[in-house]
Parts: sequence; structure tokens; C-alpha cells
Amino acid sequence: MEILAPSPTSLVFKVRRCEPQLIAPAKPTPHEFKPLSDVDDVERCQIPVIQFYRFDYSMQGKDPVIVIREALAQTLVFYYPFAGRLREGPDSKFIVECTGEGAIFIEADADVTLDHFGDAPHPPFSFVDELLFDVPDSGEMLNCPLLLIQETRLKCRSFIFALHFNHVMTDGIGIVQFMNALGEIAQGATTPSILSVWQRELLNARDPPRVTCTHHEFDEVADTNSGLSNASNGMTCCSFCFGSTQISTIRKFIPHHLQKCSRSEILTACMWRFCPPLPAGYYGNAIVASAILTTAGELCQNPIEYALELVKTAKANVSEEYARSLIDLMVIKSRPRLPMVRSYIVSDLTSVRSRDVNFGWGKAVYGVLAKVFPEPINFYIPLKNSEGDNGILVPVYLQSLAMERFLKELHCMLKDQSDSNPMSKLIMSSL
Repeated sequence: MEILAPSPTSLVFKVRRCEPQLIAPAKPTPHEFKPLSDVDDVERCQIPVIQFYRFDYSMQGKDPVIVIREALAQTLVFYYPFAGRLREGPDSKFIVECTGEGAIFIEADADVTLDHFGDAPHPPFSFVDELLFDVPDSGEMLNCPLLLIQETRLKCRSFIFALHFNHVMTDGIGIVQFMNALGEIAQGATTPSILSVWQRELLNARDPPRVTCTHHEFDEVADTNSGLSNASNGMTCCSFCFGSTQISTIRKFIPHHLQKCSRSEILTACMWRFCPPLPAGYYGNAIVASAILTTAGELCQNPIEYALELVKTAKANVSEEYARSLIDLMVIKSRPRLPMVRSYIVSDLTSVRSRDVNFGWGKAVYGVLAKVFPEPINFYIPLKNSEGDNGILVPVYLQSLAMERFLKELHCMLKDQSDSNPMSKLIMSSL
């Protein structure tokens, strides 16, 4: 297998940005206070998303900045809480004041073409701050805009759509629902095909709270490896792209009865585990964590199916009662974040389908998270290069020594691979 330093690492270009604008809803919207769910309230961070779009000749003469800016004002009529601001309510819980002030929109131009980003753009993007400007005082939790969008035109008439959103408001599926509504209105629709649903009370704790399941997410685990995290070890991000050949090779190490669950995620959407499910159009956070408890020694001493069985069991444990019990426990503990010490979270974003968001210029060349987080959180997404080869992109962020060992183990598993396969690549970048 080939290890390549991605070209965007050395890519230097200039971006000319206009002054940020506040885009308010195109029509008057209610001024009201909307409570968030107990699941929403733990997600206190900003999430960046980036989408690369190639020029489409059918859109000749149309400016994506104008099209999307106008569509944003109309979309905020249907998603007017995004035009509001977070306030702190009783017991330090956040609440949305629907003020109608609007979201931040930045118009920009870059002296670079889409081809300069490679045939399959992938994180980490060293230039993300150029394409998603951090407007001063816009990234706080309280009293700040809940959405920031930067639309950057490229020299080749392609464009990049980037945004960051306040995770308290929504999760990955919810923000893609909003982006799809924005895309539909950009293409001429007067109403989104899926109307937004608030109803955050559906994911509140029960009264009184009842913890009925075991939740290792709150276990206090001693950090016995703190010495590995010192600065001298450094951190490395590798983006692994697995094509069908590599996936087939890895499956040879897995017993037949486990092969269908080999892409299971640890973070599990609870929306469809409820009976009845949460309503279509619900865009609040609907993710719960199911922790796996093991040791490094057990993982190293056992075959790969040991870890896979743990994942399968953890997913199977997530029922409606499990989710309700976890929400109740979060409220009892009154903790702002789940304290999963020495944990490693893997999230399957293949179902988020952000690449399918279409503003009129077709699907995105790449679309999903703009950053690989320096926390033990990893994700995987579908990737297609310019030749149409499909693969799964897995960015991994580890200490350098751990990454070296991981690469060695992975090469050993895939040693029979042909390097001629176009998706047989590890794309590595040091951070």
C-alpha cells in the first residue's frame, strides 16, 4: 500500500472575504423561547462542515453566493430557531430565544481551482480556517449566532460551502436536513419537502428519572497512560481510504456470522429505536452512546472478532429503554459532557449523506466534517474519487507511536493487496 502526503497540506492560496452579514428570516417569525432536550444540552460545542461543489454548465450565469444567500433567508423562516440565540435558563440549562436576528453569512473568493484540492478532498484540511472564517465573538455558546456559513467561489467557477453550527441545536442528521431544505429552496421550492419539527420534550428525562440499565459511559476509569500524551510524542492524523478489495481482505479475518455487522458504529442514533419513532422532520440531537469496557491487553491478545463482538453487543443493547435510562442518568449526574475517560468513539457517518445536498450544481465532491478532532473521536464516511471508485474514508487521530504500530498492523493484514488498486492508499498528515 502507498502512503501519500496529501497535496492540500502544502496548498497555499489567497481568500478575499467580504464583511460578514447577518441574514435574517425573509418573513417575520415568532419571538418565543424554545426549550432544548436533555440530550441537546450535553452537546456544548461547535461543529464545522465543508462541501466542495464542481461547476455545472446547466447553472451558467448563476452566482452560487447570491442563490444560497437568498435561499438562506427563506429557509430560516421554516427553521427560525437557527436565527435566534442561546440563553441560560434555570439550573444552567440552555434555552433558545427566537429573536430573528439571523445567521452569519460570508461571501468570499479564492484564487485557486477545485482541482488543486485533489481528485478526492479529505480531512484534515490545513486550510479550513481560510474557508470557514472564525468571526470574532461568534463561536461562544451563549448570545451568539447559531449558524455561520461561508460561501467561497473558486477560479474555475466551482465553489465551497462551509458552515459551523452549534451542536446544542442539532446533530449531523439534523444539520443535513436543514442543508437539504436550503438546497431545495435554492432550486426554486417554496417549502421544504420535510417540514421541521421541534418537540424537544420527546427526549427529556422522565419525572422522576429512572436508571434501569448499566451505563459504563459514567464509569470513573483511572488514566494509566497519561505519559503517552506528552507533547514530545506528537499527534498524527491518517486518512485511510478502503476500497472494496481492502474491505474484502479484512473480512477474511472475521467469522462469517459477524461480517454483516463489521461497519457498526458505537454512537447509535436512537431516533428509530423508539416506538413510535421520533417524528419525521425532528432535527434535535438524537444520538446516545453505548460504551464498551475492555483493556488494551485484552484487545491485543484476542483476534479481531473479539472487538467486533463487543461492538455488536454494545449496539444491540441500545433499546428505547436504554436510551431513556441514559438520559435520566445524565440529568441525575448533572454533567455537561459524558465523562468517558480513556475512551475511543467511532461514529458511522455513511448514513448522514451530506454529499447528496444539492444547491443546483449537483452533489458535492466531498461533504461532511471539516476537521478531525484531537479527541478520541473518529468517524467514517463514503468517498468517491474522480474515476468513480467508491471507498470508505476513515480519518484516525493518534499519538505518533501508536499510529506507527497501527500502520504496521494494518499493512500486515493487507499485505496481499495490489498497490495498483486506485483506492489502496493511506493518506497521512502530521498535525
